[in-house]
Amino acid sequence: MTAVERFRELLRLPTVSRVDPADTDDEAFARFHAALERLYPLAHERLEREVVAGRSLLYRWPGASADAPLLLLAHQDVVPVDGQEWRHPPFAAEIEGEGPDAVIHARGAIDDKGALVAILEAVEQALADGATPRTDVWLAFGHDEETRGTGAQAMAALLAERGVRPALVLDEGGAVVEGAVPGVAAPTAMIGVAERGVATFDLITREAGGHASTPPRLPATARLARAIDRLRRRPFPRRLAPPVRAMLATAATHTGEPLATLFRRTAVSAPLVTAALSARGPETNALVRTTAVVTRLEGSAGENVLATTARASVNVRLLTGDTLADVSVHLRRAVADPLVDIELRHGSEPSPVSPWRGAAWLRLSRAVTATLGDEVVPLPYLQLGASDSRFYTGLTDAVYRFAPFHLTRAERDALHAPDERIRVDVWLRGIRFYRALIEA
Repeated sequence: MTAVERFRELLRLPTVSRVDPADTDDEAFARFHAALERLYPLAHERLEREVVAGRSLLYRWPGASADAPLLLLAHQDVVPVDGQEWRHPPFAAEIEGEGPDAVIHARGAIDDKGALVAILEAVEQALADGATPRTDVWLAFGHDEETRGTGAQAMAALLAERGVRPALVLDEGGAVVEGAVPGVAAPTAMIGVAERGVATFDLITREAGGHASTPPRLPATARLARAIDRLRRRPFPRRLAPPVRAMLATAATHTGEPLATLFRRTAVSAPLVTAALSARGPETNALVRTTAVVTRLEGSAGENVLATTARASVNVRLLTGDTLADVSVHLRRAVADPLVDIELRHGSEPSPVSPWRGAAWLRLSRAVTATLGDEVVPLPYLQLGASDSRFYTGLTDAVYRFAPFHLTRAERDALHAPDERIRVDVWLRGIRFYRALIEA
């Protein structure tokens, strides 16, 4: 059986995590674990394995030394496909095309079984070749990254209790892309040195209720709608956070004038640069400001009944340097209505910023150029989404977010959406990256 065939077999197992754990198919995860043992016999024979928090998997590959280990993260779970229309069945792992144009279509192909399986392939190959890592290698595969991250939290706590202090932690995140930074023609490996915080705030309006045939002048739903529109029209201010300044400063050596000067001298050019990035599109806009968007609305349970309580859930992603307290103040000022209650349901602050210089960064950069192409430029950047990596920042300051796959804009847009897919040759190169990182 080839590496691609093993990958496809694991993609066919619908390890979907649900917000309510009771709705999660435990049997799918049990089959996934059994398949891992069968498909990667050397890894399961020679690595120590623990099941943590019910479904998460923690492996230790003893090296010549236990000091300064490498910790590789990935997650087993995938997001649901409910209500989506796919060109290929989402859990069939069908291959379209042949040779270098072959593409695997499946939920989880990129997020995040692509990385998980590539890591195991690299470990299995190294074991077959008789390799022994210079330091311990830990693998931590969470089971609910897409919902609550309890598996990652439990594994991070266990490692902290045991005194494990990794030299480098690598999780999913950026990828090799093109056109991410204006003026940079070369493909860039976007390595997340930090990630934004994430929170949910509720906007709540209340009224006495009654029959819909006799509505008040400003019902709870209308007051809520006004608050939502005010929030939309008053976005958070633009600014350059340290990870974005680092990205631009690094990119400056790979672009021409006048952009090179603008990127190097951000102390002066920040207003111009942030305005340009904000106008360029949603992705670059999210690099320069905290974002807030309403994702859920709740009102009356009946069509002819006034809502006694109307609620909007606001998903907030906090830019490095902002806090949950700052967000609460901004929301109250934007809504500007004392009759709208604003409550924090849950949230986490932005992660610490990892160094983009030094031994850990150099190790990552060398693995990128050695296996993904010497023309690829490693760039530090601010990861826009949340990952399990935020739970491991207490173990080391060298926590990075990067998956070694060269992705097009369309492929990135398919994450959490219909037609998630990865090119076969791109995935195979990812295996070489993890092997190089392990053996560095």
